[in-house]
Amino acid sequence: MRTGVMLALAAYGMWGILPAYYKLTDTIPADIVVAHRILWSVIFVGGYLVLLRRGAEIREALTDPAIVLRLSVSAVLIGVNWLVFVWAIENQKVLDVSLGYFINPLVSILIGLVVLRERLTRFQGIAVAMAAVAVALQAAVAGGLPWVSLVLAFSFAGYGYMRKVTPVRPTPGMVVETVLLLPVALGFLLLNVSWGVDAFMTNDMVLLAALAGTGIVTALPLICFSGAARRLPLVLIGVMQYLAPSLHFAMAVFIWGEPLDPAKLSTFAIIWAALAIFTADSWRQYARTRRETAAGARSVEGNRAL
Repeated sequence: MRTGVMLALAAYGMWGILPAYYKLTDTIPADIVVAHRILWSVIFVGGYLVLLRRGAEIREALTDPAIVLRLSVSAVLIGVNWLVFVWAIENQKVLDVSLGYFINPLVSILIGLVVLRERLTRFQGIAVAMAAVAVALQAAVAGGLPWVSLVLAFSFAGYGYMRKVTPVRPTPGMVVETVLLLPVALGFLLLNVSWGVDAFMTNDMVLLAALAGTGIVTALPLICFSGAARRLPLVLIGVMQYLAPSLHFAMAVFIWGEPLDPAKLSTFAIIWAALAIFTADSWRQYARTRRETAAGARSVEGNRAL
């Protein structure tokens, strides 16, 4: 449990400070940054699995047409997510990034309702309704939907759903996703070179090192998260996921000085209240399941004794 908590804190902490890392590359267009992230993720994440002698897991996934099809969909979703994420950071919209990842768990509930035909509990329904009110409030006051937040929330929730229904482990799955995106990324970088753009930063080794580091900052949190997920109950993972958008929020307001007007603050307040209701309900269900499991185990032991 202690190791799992430390790994989860490391994963969500690194994801939380990711906007600060991408400030290092904000002089480069977001599409070139994401192309580099795909390239270096293949190198670092793939290299990590090869060192662990898990290359067979990558080959196995790539030779299964059904898995490749599902991972192609998840690759597009995570590619869109990365692109909007980097663009938002470059355009001083980290608060919108924070809001998107706060909304994400509630969007996942909505996907479960629509796609998986799952039934909502009363409190889950209240939380989703509150999120809808918060988005509507932001749209009415700001004169438009918070599209950055919604694209990040829906793309990541959709990505989570696709990975849930794809029988492949997290790290090999991500390698396959980036391998599938690699031809597009390399083609885009080479096309920019043909246009006279220094897409590989050959004259700025510091910037090239920062771009290469995108592969490391992609791999490390994923590795830590995989270790945490094996050791912790999902309900605890669910509570700890709010660390990342909380760090986004703090950095946006207190470090980069993004304006937090009353309307946006009201939107966040409603979302936070919805998440509190959702988290309390999830914890209540988890505690009830544990009690029922323990009671069942005691009943089995009693029958054996008789």
